Amino acid sequence: MIYIFCRGLLRVIFAFMYRLEAVGKENIPDEGGVLLCSNHISILDPMTVGIKFRRKVKFMAKAELFKVPVLGWLITQLGAFPVKRGGVSKESFKTSLKILRGGEIMGIFPEGTRNSDSGAAKKGAASFALRSGAAVVPAAIIGDYKFLRKMKVIYGKPLDLSEFADMESAEAVDAVTDKIMSRIHEMQKTGKPTVN
Repeated sequence: MIYIFCRGLLRVIFAFMYRLEAVGKENIPDEGGVLLCSNHISILDPMTVGIKFRRKVKFMAKAELFKVPVLGWLITQLGAFPVKRGGVSKESFKTSLKILRGGEIMGIFPEGTRNSDSGAAKKGAASFALRSGAAVVPAAIIGDYKFLRKMKVIYGKPLDLSEFADMESAEAVDAVTDKIMSRIHEMQKTGKPTVN
């Protein structure tokens, strides 16, 4: 109930403040595990990616946030789970796989840090995709979170990763990472959902 209330409230706030538009929502599967992979430009991105459709989206959040009174309780209610500074721990990895294999949606930002100039995506998203068997949906956030300036979030069609099934694990992770990031960048440039 708390999630539904907060999602509804945030939809109103984002519609007013950022004129948020969602394109390609029909590309989010109605059921089954989904790994939602997006670019990362702001601390507001998890809300931007997750509030425009019915299914609940879970995200990793810094462990320190869960120690803050009220905030820790709130983000837990909203589906966040802790990850320690310095990378994804074995416990966080297991939690992520449990979410995906349990038929839920998990959001992740393969680029890692916000506004990364390196262009080097972290490989966690690809590892989750290959290990869980979840549908991988690329998403692109377009805009700069300026008051009354339009923001857009685009959801592409689930990626077909069957071509990587027979590859060695390290090679497959690199290839899947490249495919995820290329689709995200393509949608950023075109402003339209990708197709396989």
